[in-house]
Amino acid sequence: MSPAASPSGEAELTDPWVALEPGADPAERVRMLRRAYETFTEAGTVPRPVRAVVADSWRRSVRAGVGPDGTARVELADGDLGAYRAEHPLARVMPLFRELMGTFATDGEHLLAVCDAHGRLLWVEGHPTTRRRADRMNFVPGARWAETAVGTNAPGTAVAVDRPVQVFAAEHFIRRVQPWTCAAAPVHDPRTGRVLGAVDITGGDGLAHPHSLGFVQAVARAAESQLALLAEGQPTADTPELTALGRDEALLVSGGRRLRLSRRHSEILVLLARHPEGLTGDELLCALYEDESVTPVTLRAELARLRRILGPGLLASRPYRLTSSVESDAAAVERRLETGAVTAAVTAYTGPLLPASQAPAVVRLRHRLAAGLRTALIARGDPDLLAGWAHAPWGEDDVDVWRALAAVRPTAAVRARLATLESELSAPTGWPRADRTRWVTR
Repeated sequence: MSPAASPSGEAELTDPWVALEPGADPAERVRMLRRAYETFTEAGTVPRPVRAVVADSWRRSVRAGVGPDGTARVELADGDLGAYRAEHPLARVMPLFRELMGTFATDGEHLLAVCDAHGRLLWVEGHPTTRRRADRMNFVPGARWAETAVGTNAPGTAVAVDRPVQVFAAEHFIRRVQPWTCAAAPVHDPRTGRVLGAVDITGGDGLAHPHSLGFVQAVARAAESQLALLAEGQPTADTPELTALGRDEALLVSGGRRLRLSRRHSEILVLLARHPEGLTGDELLCALYEDESVTPVTLRAELARLRRILGPGLLASRPYRLTSSVESDAAAVERRLETGAVTAAVTAYTGPLLPASQAPAVVRLRHRLAAGLRTALIARGDPDLLAGWAHAPWGEDDVDVWRALAAVRPTAAVRARLATLESELSAPTGWPRADRTRWVTR
């Protein structure tokens, strides 16, 4: 039976996430990919045999202003890196990663790498010679390998598309990375489903085998199972966690339960979490409703429904308050901004606060948080952080950020996008123009 045949004698369907199908000649595929890559960089078209996942990633890389001769930048070093890694959820499963992949990486002259949800490498371990080679292209802890920073690569693309993926040879967008092959799989928070980062194996052409992709996917699933067990082992009195960034309906994790809240209940919990001292009925009424005709009876009914959903003991009255401290993702971003940890704040920011909410107090909080982040990003002037914001849905029309990005990374794509935004801003009244706050005020 041929390698590409099933037990029934029929050819297996090609997995689009696998770089090299069984039986393919790696050397010939490298030659074909190099020709396709040069065609793309010269003409902008993607010929065969480039896979759709790679073609889409190449296009995203160009839109992000990544150049074929670019390189990764180290964003975190020394004490900053150590502090960030110590707080990261994937630190809890690094022993598992080392146990499952460490020997494989060392014996096979490969590297084990783990990145965060923004493609920033947290750990890079493995064969010493391979590590020294990887150092020359800044594949090192603290370096940002997101697609928006260095184009197509397995860890960056895995977190971008939230799928396990292999990247083989000239499928990499940056030329200096094309001698390498890698496979990576995203790792999720088992409670919220949020992408925490990715686990990656990087090395030579031998990793293009389908087994490598299955291997990292299995390791990622094992890590998620381990995280779930660790969460179950925590006391039920742990601080409830409220996730409200980038979501119209907040998620509350409390006492082992995951509660998806209605929009109104989301607004109430966001405000009460911010005011542990409590809010009176009149204060909540003004904070939640633009319409002054809404009566206290309406608010009391909403609070009664919320109390039933939360269960006994969490929501008290006179004043309305939460009896347990609730940790919100918005508060975490604010704390990091206040301490000057801009990179960490941007990493934790997954979108505007309850973007569909029109509650006056929530709108103010949403604007304040976004404005604080934008101001810090522009002042920092880091091209990768600016690019990450500019290419996010909430930043794609943010002309001030695009101007700051053009000042530090004046690629043709960035200049073209900025020119479009500035022409829209200068259009006569009544013409359609970009709304940089549409994610913040919708």
